[in-house]
Amino acid sequence: MNRKPAHRRMGQNRMLRLLDALERTTAADTVIDALGRRVRSLPLGPARDLLHGRWLGHPLHPLMVQVPVGSWLSAAVLDLWPGRSREAGLLIGVGLATAGPAAASGAVDWAELHPEQQRVGLAHAVANSAAVGLYAASLACRLTGRTGAGRVCGYLGLTAVGAGGMLGGHLAYRQASGANHAEEVPHVVTPGWHRVGAVADFPAGEPVRRSVDDVPLVVVRESGGTFHALADRCSHLGGPLSEGTVADGCVTCPWHGSAFRLADGWNVRGPATAPQPAFDTRVVGGHVEVRLHRDDDPAARNGHADTRTPQRSG
Repeated sequence: MNRKPAHRRMGQNRMLRLLDALERTTAADTVIDALGRRVRSLPLGPARDLLHGRWLGHPLHPLMVQVPVGSWLSAAVLDLWPGRSREAGLLIGVGLATAGPAAASGAVDWAELHPEQQRVGLAHAVANSAAVGLYAASLACRLTGRTGAGRVCGYLGLTAVGAGGMLGGHLAYRQASGANHAEEVPHVVTPGWHRVGAVADFPAGEPVRRSVDDVPLVVVRESGGTFHALADRCSHLGGPLSEGTVADGCVTCPWHGSAFRLADGWNVRGPATAPQPAFDTRVVGGHVEVRLHRDDDPAARNGHADTRTPQRSG
């Protein structure tokens, strides 16, 4: 069996312990709360969902950071060759010009995270802010003829960017910030119809929680008798839609306000960037049955009443 050297394992464990401690520390929670309220109160209108990346189907921030990080990394490579300071300075300027939009997209996402994620996100932002300051100093040095100092500031800025990227990776992959928390549903729900309760169990206009194959669903009965069913865990951060509100044909997550259309699970308002898995529904013998929505079967649509014997899995 191949085993890593003890000193490498200890180094990795030390890093994880530091990151876990950062998640747990409450020292900056007052600042985080104040900043979060300020970001959420900004009158951004439709631009907020634009910055979240709802139109893209996944968070916009990781895409936006490619330009400044790529520009700064390219500048560092050019600084290895004498006489390339002017070109490196141009790339640093491009990075500084595009860092603002990247930060804006990250800020609106950060304001809608869990506290543990926000703590790591704040450290991520501090590291990137330090990088911006160092690159601004690097550009100023180059413009005034202090090329050597400009290179030093540039490499220090790249170091800060690396630290920020490491924290961003922890935030995205270990803490699942920005991931689709409903993606697994189509992979774990077995095919076929599943009974979820009697018609009388579903008051009109009220979200009701049920489960299929241990996957929680939210079932809503409209006043006209039509039933809708979606995956219950919000795709944004797993909030319980069954504890949310129903209005205008949508259910709104109680945690961060993402709104999903009951008819098909489409996310009509962020911060969620992915839709909810939707289920076909039917009423058989006074009971409501659901199955994962399939576009290729026009006979089974939300609200369709079917008196046939259901083909149930299992």
